[in-house]
Amino acid sequence: MTTIRHNWIKEDINQIYHTPLLELIYQAATIHHEFHRANHIKLNTLISVKTGACIEDCSYCAQSSRYQTHVEPHELLDINKVIRIAETVKDNGVPRVCLSASWSEVPGNKHFDNVLQMVDKLRVMGLEVCCTMGKLSKEQAVKLKAAGVTAYNHNIDTSKEFYNKIITTRTFEDRLDTLDNLVDAGMNYCSGGIIGLGETVDDRISMLHTLASRNVHPFTLPLNMLIPVNGTPLENNEKVSAWDMIRVIATARMIMPATIICLAAGRLDMSDEAQALCFMAGANSIFIGTKLLTCENPSIEHDMNLLKLLGLEQFKKEETLNEIK
Repeated sequence: MTTIRHNWIKEDINQIYHTPLLELIYQAATIHHEFHRANHIKLNTLISVKTGACIEDCSYCAQSSRYQTHVEPHELLDINKVIRIAETVKDNGVPRVCLSASWSEVPGNKHFDNVLQMVDKLRVMGLEVCCTMGKLSKEQAVKLKAAGVTAYNHNIDTSKEFYNKIITTRTFEDRLDTLDNLVDAGMNYCSGGIIGLGETVDDRISMLHTLASRNVHPFTLPLNMLIPVNGTPLENNEKVSAWDMIRVIATARMIMPATIICLAAGRLDMSDEAQALCFMAGANSIFIGTKLLTCENPSIEHDMNLLKLLGLEQFKKEETLNEIK
């Protein structure tokens, strides 16, 4: 019986990470079967309710107002439009939506009230609702939880050591403060990062260590492969190998056994076989829909065919509501 630990040290994680790959996948798959229904996968769709014009300078982000990218900004969508989008999502068989807003921090004005109304309307439709909207206070987290939000996403992106090479307008500690606010409010939190930013293997290990050594592990750990966006400082970064993503996923599964691991951005550049190995190594969540915020994503038809081929079924609702300790 595997014990969930919170006292990880980087040396332990480094040893796991450098395990020969097939052995690492096997060990991770074994733990995955112990803690999860291994043939179940969580399907999610992102709805961008407010796009672009973000004041932050995250070097990878197409939504930063500091860069000239393909993104056309729009203010907070009308509630009725969000409902129409959500109806399409539900018709496609997706039980969970994540409302995304490109704010530096969640505003304390009528926009926040509108978000609370969106959450209420979507829950009445029978959808699970999560949010990702930037920094927020404990009081806001309490209100979101009371409105019925399942979890709140706030990624740490990379290691503490590499962070200021990617972002200068907020600190790594700011990110952790938001995670603390969520935990204090009793809200499930989602937090992960991006590989391919130019980080080292040690940075990847440090990022995982930060999350695995917290008193409460993430409810969901989104892992993204950088999609270089024209106009951003990282537009010329080389895309990382799928093998790197598989190794990161397997390591994450070993050190955070109960956490849901989301294979997020970058799947369009991965073969079906590579994605299958990610699922075998412990990934059990994906975002579906042809757009993942501002980037392309596999078609719903392709994803559904792949899941059918692999014998993967959707999570049951009760599986998504258990809090991670």
